[in-house]
Amino acid sequence: MSQENAVAPTSNFVRQIIDADLASGKHQAVQTRFPPEPNGYLHIGHAKSICLNFGIAADYQGRCNLRMDDTNPEKEEDEYAAAIEADVRWLGFEWNGDVRHTSDYFDQLHGFAIELITAGKAFVCDLNAEEMRDYRGDFQKPGRNSPYRDRSVEENLDLFERMKNGEFADGSKTLRLKIDMGSPNLNLRDPVFYRIKRATHIKTGDKWCIYPMYDYSHCISDALEGITHSLCTLEFEDHRPLYDWVLDNITIPCHPQQIEFSRLELLYSITSKRKLNQLVTEGLVSGWDDPRLTTISGMRRRGYSPAGIRLFAQRIGVSKGENIIDFSILEGAVRETLETESPRVIAVLNPIKVTLTNFEAGVTGSRSAPFHPHHEEMGEREIPISPTLWIERDDFAEEPPKGWQRLTLGGEVRLRYSYVIKCDEVIKDANGEVIELKCSIDPKTLGQNPEGRKVKGVIHWISAEHAIEAEVRLYERLFTEPRPDAIRGEDGQYVDFKQFINPESLKTITAYVEPCVRDAAPEMRYQFERLGYFVTDRHDHKAGGKPVFNRTVTLKDSWAK
Repeated sequence: MSQENAVAPTSNFVRQIIDADLASGKHQAVQTRFPPEPNGYLHIGHAKSICLNFGIAADYQGRCNLRMDDTNPEKEEDEYAAAIEADVRWLGFEWNGDVRHTSDYFDQLHGFAIELITAGKAFVCDLNAEEMRDYRGDFQKPGRNSPYRDRSVEENLDLFERMKNGEFADGSKTLRLKIDMGSPNLNLRDPVFYRIKRATHIKTGDKWCIYPMYDYSHCISDALEGITHSLCTLEFEDHRPLYDWVLDNITIPCHPQQIEFSRLELLYSITSKRKLNQLVTEGLVSGWDDPRLTTISGMRRRGYSPAGIRLFAQRIGVSKGENIIDFSILEGAVRETLETESPRVIAVLNPIKVTLTNFEAGVTGSRSAPFHPHHEEMGEREIPISPTLWIERDDFAEEPPKGWQRLTLGGEVRLRYSYVIKCDEVIKDANGEVIELKCSIDPKTLGQNPEGRKVKGVIHWISAEHAIEAEVRLYERLFTEPRPDAIRGEDGQYVDFKQFINPESLKTITAYVEPCVRDAAPEMRYQFERLGYFVTDRHDHKAGGKPVFNRTVTLKDSWAK
């Protein structure tokens, strides 16, 4: 990550553990990992984890591995794996060495399974899923030993080999650990750690028909990679005893420390991959990178900056307490970073025509304006003027409210970077709607204050002769409810979260933009003066053609009460 975009680290309980481990000599260096499953696109919760794992490695001059947790071949795709790599790089991080995969360790994982069977610590079980649930018990009653738990080592080795060789049907047998069916922790009640699954794997093809479970493969993969601190979210806290049990019962020299932190819940959004997949497959959004989604690719297409997302991750912090964050916190971090890096241009989104009745060709002048008031290095551009202008319809009122400082009949206002004008006449159509304003220029006010009076209002505008048409997509929050997947009906059951999709979450309009953006590359971010931050669409915008802009965020929190 470049130094100028780095976010200063903030102390938290994870860093305190690492500091103590380094001070005591327990570890000489820090090794973390980010282990996503390539079964969907990453979202804002993953962004928090990426910033934590890669950020800690960078701050301690350590290393962070990127490891695809590819143990569920039915749901995993190369497309998702490629998107994960792109997302991590876009956020500003680089992993240690090559991308790793849990499948890289399938032979070693199989070998450790043989070791556990040989030590009498694992057995092949014939119970089906329903029977296993019954035998497992619950929080009120202990589980019962499987009737197959006491198979001999020789029989288990033979059956497991035959499982690997494809002699049994999917789901007919599993390999389970022998731990404690009476444990109050359900994860220790002889968990399954291998199942039969005939599915083509994105890396290993059809070599395997047995696949390890996450709780088994994850801890061993961490240990094989020499991970010192295995950071994961709180739902894995009850799995930590199993993580430790597996490593304590195989001959492996490294034992990483699992540390849990609270997962991010961002209001007005969905971070379940399953539910995100529903939105995509049912056509309720345009894809995994729909700018209304808080997938990393969606936020990128929306125009959020990597620096903004990293700043957001820093601000929400890392703790074991609830991490319920309002959407405005994310927007605020994005807005703050865009303010310094985005050139300013003028656009009119809801135009009304202005005719300058005393415009004189060759006499009425124009001025240049900076792309950013505080960054001279961004340069300037000419703001051309012509007899016909476009202004925002909201900048005119026939019956202005008290304190109105924009345009009204008989009133004056300054055109940004240009003259003071006065509205002399209002033209309406047959329905009484205002379609044109006839205004006169005060020719002495180009770069000068008017004599003998004060004009407080300043509005933006664009020359109709020079403006270019642009498709502009105005995005709002995708959901109308803060927690769309946590609302229960009168029957106590969860209501389908899709009922709370905001019908106003996308509005596409034709707008007018300064000609200087015509040749902008995709993913160029701008501030449209007085309107908000916008980005040229990553896919649909073509330089030199008709521009396509996405609204990233308004200048102020439009959802604030």
